[in-house]
Amino acid sequence: MSLGELLLPLQFPFMQNAFLICMIVAVPTALLSCFLVLKGWALMGDAVSHAVLPGIVIAYVTGLPLILGAFAAGMTCAVATGYLTETSRIKEDTVMGVVFSGMFGLGLVLYVWAKPEAHLDHILFGNMLGVSTADLVSAGAISAVITLGLLAVWRDLLLHAFDPAQARALGLPVTALHYGLLAALSLAIVATLTAAGLILAIALLITPGAIAFLMTRRFAAMLGVAVAVNVTAMLAGTYLSFFLDSAPAPTIVLILSGVFVCAFLIRQRRVRAA
Repeated sequence: MSLGELLLPLQFPFMQNAFLICMIVAVPTALLSCFLVLKGWALMGDAVSHAVLPGIVIAYVTGLPLILGAFAAGMTCAVATGYLTETSRIKEDTVMGVVFSGMFGLGLVLYVWAKPEAHLDHILFGNMLGVSTADLVSAGAISAVITLGLLAVWRDLLLHAFDPAQARALGLPVTALHYGLLAALSLAIVATLTAAGLILAIALLITPGAIAFLMTRRFAAMLGVAVAVNVTAMLAGTYLSFFLDSAPAPTIVLILSGVFVCAFLIRQRRVRAA
């Protein structure tokens, strides 16, 4: 294959936008994934990603920005889960399963009733090759807010993830950190709607952190490795999808899954050697 053929994807505007959205959403989702992995919030990311669907449909019907509806629905799911967990004997994972499945079902019912112009496949699985300039701007603004916010308080969030009681004893705003992380999670899912959709966004929010957790011993290094893995996987998946004639988002998820398997096997080999 010649150099011209290898660089062919870069010559198309829709591929250029796809590469840009990858670099934009890869950083905040990778950073968030580290905290979600440490806190054991994988199911929370899954719950919020499914729960934003009714917010999207309601925003479409009422003429509000879809981003606003998605964020409101995501936060509703997160707050409802926290309230039900604290006021009942039901475990958190069970509550999350009930809340997100109920909101996702509500979203599907509202979608069929409203018949919005946005295709359901694009909402669920993303439309990376149809990214517009407006999508890039909104995703860039959201990603910048999340990234700067996490980097500003990452040490506080780290202590909160490991030992909330100790964090409270030291005077840290535990409640603000808790709901701030949930808000960042909801915003990240909103930012990845166009790139990965609701279903596949969970892979971007969990797998990079899991890979970095296997490969590093220090949290600062974990953050860097997660970002590097996510950026590389997203760019590589988008690039390969052009030649494989496949959808970019599933290709990205397959690459991330393959890297995770390799990291796991290397980790197991090191443990046995030690």
